[in-house]
Amino acid sequence: MEIVNVTCTAHSRGEETPVSFSLGGARRTVAEILDAWLAPDHRYFKVLADDGGLYILRHDTGSQEWELVFYSLPEASPNPPENSPSGRS
Repeated sequence: MEIVNVTCTAHSRGEETPVSFSLGGARRTVAEILDAWLAPDHRYFKVLADDGGLYILRHDTGSQEWELVFYSLPEASPNPPENSPSGRS
């Protein structure tokens, strides 16, 4: 998994959600959070980014690091992020 730099916004209950992230030298804005779920040591966010890509970001609640778990870009997208896990074969 690739470590990503994520910018978050805090909500009234102190929960943080991603609003943008850096990947492959490019900054992506989160257009929509499609799903979010909790695991014992991680929080997951399935997001649609401004490039039309679908990304799953994982937040390690112990280390506070963010990782890219999965991505899928639209077929017409010219430059997928390098060295990143993908759902494509």
